[in-house]
Amino acid sequence: MFESLKGKLRNLFKRGGAADESKADVKEDITTEARVETQPAAPAEEVKELSRKERSKLFGRKEKKNTELVGDSGKKIKEGSLDEILWELELALMEADVAFPVVEEIKNGVKDDLSGKRHARGYTLNEVVEASIKESVLKILRINEFDFDAWIRARAKPAIVMFVGINGTGKTTAIAKIANRLMKDEMTVVLAASDTFRAGAIEQLTIHSERLGCKIVKHSADADPAAVAFDAVEHAKAKRKDVVLVDTAGRMQTNSNLMDEMKKIKKVAKPDLVMFVGDSLAGNDAVEQAKAFDSAVGIDAIMLTKIDADSKGGAALSIAHSIGKPIAFVSDGQEYDKLIKFSSKWMMDRLFED
Repeated sequence: MFESLKGKLRNLFKRGGAADESKADVKEDITTEARVETQPAAPAEEVKELSRKERSKLFGRKEKKNTELVGDSGKKIKEGSLDEILWELELALMEADVAFPVVEEIKNGVKDDLSGKRHARGYTLNEVVEASIKESVLKILRINEFDFDAWIRARAKPAIVMFVGINGTGKTTAIAKIANRLMKDEMTVVLAASDTFRAGAIEQLTIHSERLGCKIVKHSADADPAAVAFDAVEHAKAKRKDVVLVDTAGRMQTNSNLMDEMKKIKKVAKPDLVMFVGDSLAGNDAVEQAKAFDSAVGIDAIMLTKIDADSKGGAALSIAHSIGKPIAFVSDGQEYDKLIKFSSKWMMDRLFED
């Protein structure tokens, strides 16, 4: 009876047509950086409530919320049948690298919705459970949704955004993509090469600045990272630039000395927003990294990279739940326009597409 739903649960986070790239293929390096070409930015997707038509497509054929599918009349939902499906749900979520606390919240949400209740006539138990799962996932994804484009336009100039994260997440490329997006919106951008611990990082950001045609402020390798950030902000103020994007060294969250250096950069640059750049392939490691950076310097928003090579999607669910901070963007390729403004609707379409 439940085989079709079990199959759906097993493939809950499978993305149709996901890239076959390996982790090695999508790692950031100077060779790959040199091949990046500037392309028009993708149009912004507005964050909004699901329309009735969208709910119909996502939740079922009769355009009803899950709360309308259960009640005091109809066929009673047996606890044994429900437990069997919830066990399959737990396995599917764990296989998708969803953090255990998130798995428990989704399971408990479904159980609270349905346990001991009856489902409306004309609907199977499979349909009712599937709708409840989607409602639970949507609730987590909607935590503090954040419209970066609207936020940046409303800030006093220059708006300062500081990027943090460990090496290998694609942070430098992420900064270039944000710069490209802002410039397509007719904003002026200054890049701050504050990752002075790695000469290659300065070179990479310089290449991006030349391609994009934006100003970069940089010092020599091993210079004071906070001084670079300070000079970039002062330049932006003097030249009336709109935005400063501050790169920082990709440091392990367990390195206390380097974390202290990052705190210094934040104190000097006084960023309006701290953006954590996380690797969607890292699974639960990305969650632990986000927690550590949030504890050390405070995270305001999240950008997930390599989403094109992630066939599961558990990182978005786990991070949104674990630190309660919004996901601003997801990156789905190396080119500048491969940047998607995050919305719960976009992620739901991805997670549950056939």
